[in-house]
Amino acid sequence: MNKLPIHTFHIPVMGLAYTIDSPIKVAQFGISSVISLLEDTLIEKMRSYYYPKIKEEYIPINTDEPDYRAKRITDYLNLINKIVHEQIEKLKASTFETGSDIVQYFEMLPDNSKLKALYNMMLGTHDVKEKDNIQQQLRQQIVPGNIDVNIMTKIDKNNYDDNGDLIEDGSDAITALRGFANSNLSGASVVFSAGMNPRLYNYIANFDQFTTLNDGEFAKKVIIKVSDFRSAMIQGRYLARKAVWVSEFRIESGLNCGGHAFATNGHLLGPILEEFKTKREELIDELFSSYSLALIAKGEDIPDKAPELRITVQGGIGNFKEDNFLHKYYGVDGTGWGTPFLLVPEATTVDNETLKLLSKAQVGDVILSDNSPLGIKFSYLKGSSSEIEKNSRVENGKPGGPCTEQVFPINTEFSGKPVCTASFSYQLRKLEQLKSLNLSKEEYQKQSKAVFTKECLCVGLSNAALIKHGLEAIKGNSLSVTVCPSPNIAYFSKIATLKEMTDHIYGRTDLLDNIYRPNFFVSELYIYIKYLKDQYQESLPINDDKTIKYYIDFCQNILHGIDYYKELTAKMIDFTTAETEKMYAEVIQAEKEVLEFKETIEKTALVI
Repeated sequence: MNKLPIHTFHIPVMGLAYTIDSPIKVAQFGISSVISLLEDTLIEKMRSYYYPKIKEEYIPINTDEPDYRAKRITDYLNLINKIVHEQIEKLKASTFETGSDIVQYFEMLPDNSKLKALYNMMLGTHDVKEKDNIQQQLRQQIVPGNIDVNIMTKIDKNNYDDNGDLIEDGSDAITALRGFANSNLSGASVVFSAGMNPRLYNYIANFDQFTTLNDGEFAKKVIIKVSDFRSAMIQGRYLARKAVWVSEFRIESGLNCGGHAFATNGHLLGPILEEFKTKREELIDELFSSYSLALIAKGEDIPDKAPELRITVQGGIGNFKEDNFLHKYYGVDGTGWGTPFLLVPEATTVDNETLKLLSKAQVGDVILSDNSPLGIKFSYLKGSSSEIEKNSRVENGKPGGPCTEQVFPINTEFSGKPVCTASFSYQLRKLEQLKSLNLSKEEYQKQSKAVFTKECLCVGLSNAALIKHGLEAIKGNSLSVTVCPSPNIAYFSKIATLKEMTDHIYGRTDLLDNIYRPNFFVSELYIYIKYLKDQYQESLPINDDKTIKYYIDFCQNILHGIDYYKELTAKMIDFTTAETEKMYAEVIQAEKEVLEFKETIEKTALVI
């Protein structure tokens, strides 16, 4: 596909269902989006939905077929690719008239793009022949957005055959990668999130699509989602030594994001971006050196220069000024806009009930929960149908879910075979164990509540697409929905069109209706402070110096970020004086809170 995106933003993966078919909705307009490859049952159901849509026979890929998971993924991606290319051909053939798809394609482009300038030239031309000539040029330059995929590296369950033998290269993450690699997508990327998985990273080197350059391009690319510079260097170097080049590092806020939240030890987004800005060339040089040595070892030619390496950022961005500042000041190559697109039915797949819940969300409705069976903090919107059903199950003495999908089995507390902590079987056994421990009433309630908090995400995060498309529930499960936006959803309430959201991103309209919203750097700062205080309360009583040091270091890292932001406000020249003064005041207040909290921790240290 296109070498460089024609839009300056992308739509990141959201949940399992929310972007499962986003490319079919937005790729024809040049917008890139990301599909989750985690839940192949959902993918199979999407195959059953879309084949009839294009008047082709749907042939099921059943679970008794060899390598069925990879085959499902490959076929679904090929199906999406086919649909998008047919859309593009239809769009290219359409006329330049008000409301047409081809007009929408060009009107949504950023105002500073060369292609938009050519389109505006066409609009201003009165000569019929010249107008027709420009229109033909425009049609030739139409390209779809990328159909990218996400693999959460931590979800890599081993799988076994009917005889109980381990299937070689058959784990969840590896089969997902194989499914993507074998698809006919060209120029698309796999986004690795949730940290490094050596087994997966070793496996990717088996595919020429990721390692062989053709006219300076890879057939398929690698993107790594990171939370800091050190992670980028470590993971990038590891892959480079396998002759696999990372084409993009996607920096994500540790806490001001949707889905699973991977908090840093108080390292804030601003200083992290500054490090990428100042050390970008160092990163490229280091990775290219390792990459070149790997190519030499393979007996392959070294390119004249390092392949393209993009730096993008996502997590809590909410308006044009913030987006523009990231591009201009930090020099990022793109930004990710996720949560706001949950309110854009033309871009994401959200059932009507959940859409209404999202549009009404207020500050405080999104919490960093312990709902994930992975034991990782999870951004969670209260009041979802999934939460209501979960509470009802607990009240009726039937906590947990049937666990038909077996996506998150990581607990071996009661058996050698890993199980999911959100499953009915685990929660009942854990409850029996707690009853046998003769705990105080207060402690029993605390620990049982922690057990019941866990929720089936593989089904809850899939169901929105099944409801929206009128598909049956995953066997043995209900159609209750879990939704995991970032706290940013509190400031977006309008259910918007794709053009309206795009215009908002590019500063051509304002979907926030001028309501007050803290700068996204400040929002993340306060989320980290709350996270720190909550962690501290959960760890009481503290009886060791190591834990005390952890909290003091956490405070020091936040204070370093605060010092950075105090200086940064003077450099934010595209913001109004009132905006930067407000940000400065909020940063000073945060500093006061952290210093007071740090003093509390230091007093605790004196008692130990």
